[in-house]
Amino acid sequence: MNIPRTNLPRVVIIGGGFAGMAMVRKLIGEDVQTVILDRHNYHTFQPLLYQVSTSGLEPDSIAYPMRKITRNSKKCLFRMAEVKSINTEKSYIETSIGDLIYDYLVIATGSKTNFFGNKSIEKNGMWMKTVPQALNIRSLILENLEQAVITDDPEKRKALLNFVLVGAGPTGVELSGAIAELKNHIVPNDYPDINPNEMNIHLLEGLDRVLPPMSEKASKKAHAFLEELGVKVHLNTMVEEYDGHLVTTNTDLALKTETFIWAAGVTGAPVKGLKAEAMVEKANRYEVNAFNQIKGYENIFAIGDIALMQTEAYPKGHPMVAQPAIQQGKHLARNIMNILEGKQLEAFKYKDKGTMATVGRNRAVVDLEQGSFGGFFAWFIWMFVHLWFLIGFRNRLVTFFNWLYNYWNYDKAARLIIRPFKGYEKQMKVDKEEI
Repeated sequence: MNIPRTNLPRVVIIGGGFAGMAMVRKLIGEDVQTVILDRHNYHTFQPLLYQVSTSGLEPDSIAYPMRKITRNSKKCLFRMAEVKSINTEKSYIETSIGDLIYDYLVIATGSKTNFFGNKSIEKNGMWMKTVPQALNIRSLILENLEQAVITDDPEKRKALLNFVLVGAGPTGVELSGAIAELKNHIVPNDYPDINPNEMNIHLLEGLDRVLPPMSEKASKKAHAFLEELGVKVHLNTMVEEYDGHLVTTNTDLALKTETFIWAAGVTGAPVKGLKAEAMVEKANRYEVNAFNQIKGYENIFAIGDIALMQTEAYPKGHPMVAQPAIQQGKHLARNIMNILEGKQLEAFKYKDKGTMATVGRNRAVVDLEQGSFGGFFAWFIWMFVHLWFLIGFRNRLVTFFNWLYNYWNYDKAARLIIRPFKGYEKQMKVDKEEI
């Protein structure tokens, strides 16, 4: 791995998501050697992935190079690697680029898509946890519109213009709202051969309301906003199978579609090597105490989505969203320094700053401690908060101007099929031959 030898304590962080990045930024400048490992060389601002998938933003607007975080510190290092397993007895990790000894290990691997054991959905559906997956969805949406223009088969055309999304949490609601705006503002101008009324967006939810984690007031507002945009919401509807062409559910609803997007849940993304009792099997998350120490270990910690800290206020653990991850990352950085300085550890206390979701232009819902509200003001707050938490001045500036341009022109400038999704292997062969 070519990690410099040092007399400083070594803190190894697995994962460059919100939790890992928050911790790294706190430890820069401290008397520790910090090594952060991730499969990608960039941090992804996941809350805005849906805008990449619907042509609102280019991926470099929401991705930030890891090495820009670590480049000003000789004590903070980044390595692009996949962690294979942890050897807790000898305190080292095995990775795709070699082994690394640690003094303190922090697991911040986040979450992955949860298919609840449904193999047909996992095989045939689309999901959105990474930038490449968001680009796949973007390509598929645009390719299906192009195919709908030229097909003579009315049934095939209907399937190409049917967009089915599963899961009415923030991701599903925001993504379906963005596709609806694509239908309402882009299709009439770019695709005059398509009647926008032929394009249908279906949002399926297994529970009895959209945005189940949010208040009932916010849920009702979001539902109304979706219907205003033309999204067909199907509640108490669970998908049983998707074979690549037909969606079947637990009701009489069956939908033919070539665009099926799964946004119905996430589960932890653990690393091999820890004791079985450290894992809460149902949640696939590590059980941690108030100091984020994994059960059964003193020098191994978990933060963010992968950590399950049970408290009186959160008996099932904290929400698997950005704020708990950021707060835990910062807090654990302070506690690591407390350990090294011989001070007492401080228990983590989550401060809920509110929950929000956008449902398209001028439409959003916000839950705060003071109450719930929706509409333009909520949408403005949503934009401000997301700009604030984007890493990097350039990313904030580019995203802001993209939003400004999109707002005034009702446009989504990034509707490019750079990397075709359908027949991708064939396209790669063509690209290689051209080179």
